[in-house]
Amino acid sequence: MVIAASRIERIEVEPGVHLAVNVPASLSKPVIVLSNSIGASMGMWDEISDRLFDQVSLVRYDTRGHGKSDVPIGPYSIERLGLDVLGILDALKIQQAVFCGLSLGGVTGMWLGANCGERLAGLVLANTAANFPPASMWRDRAAAVRTNGMSSLVPATLDRWFTKAFRERAPKRIEQMAEMIGAIPSEGYAGCCDVLAVADLRPRLSDVLCPVQVICGAHDPSTPPARGEEIVAGIKGAQMVTLDAAHISAVEAPDAFAHELTKFMSRAVSAATT
Repeated sequence: MVIAASRIERIEVEPGVHLAVNVPASLSKPVIVLSNSIGASMGMWDEISDRLFDQVSLVRYDTRGHGKSDVPIGPYSIERLGLDVLGILDALKIQQAVFCGLSLGGVTGMWLGANCGERLAGLVLANTAANFPPASMWRDRAAAVRTNGMSSLVPATLDRWFTKAFRERAPKRIEQMAEMIGAIPSEGYAGCCDVLAVADLRPRLSDVLCPVQVICGAHDPSTPPARGEEIVAGIKGAQMVTLDAAHISAVEAPDAFAHELTKFMSRAVSAATT
């Protein structure tokens, strides 16, 4: 894990609510903001940070209710998650950035693209979808963690997030991810389940005007490539690539993921200068 030349800041995004943000020592290079999946902390981006930290300015943060960020009383909403990102950008005086969100982070990215596109140089939507039905599944999962805690979700989550082959060849990383999931505050996870139960960005996809790259996992049971194709169909000019991975492709296929991010940064910079 790369920890040199960066620091953790606690940034206030609304009165009394602070998020943990990993800030590089310099923001002079093009900025990418990395937004994690539900049930994960910014540590899910370690592989990408290792590969790109010297090429771009990477800003990672823990979604509210996750990792080392605060766990405010709900209800949470996709608008609130999007406003959290704007709060981070404003605090760091970043006028425009590429936003890369995976799963829940991708939904946040779609909200930003539809509502605050002027703040985005580009948008990477990884292993995500514009909505996540059925709502009952998320409400049941929220109730389960509020009753039984996060440990009850760890085995099934790992099965969805990674292929069996990856789980067998990378046991140490799987152990780290299991610890990450288990350490997420139950109420924070449940609050974001409530977001996914109702968030639906399908009607707003056509409002996203910045360059968009969709990244899918060929073996992703949660957001299969067909869900990525729906996003591409709704956003003019969006492109899509499918990686050999399940749901957390940034961990399972980091070389390919980092390569796609690097290519997209060039595309986004080119679009901004034409």
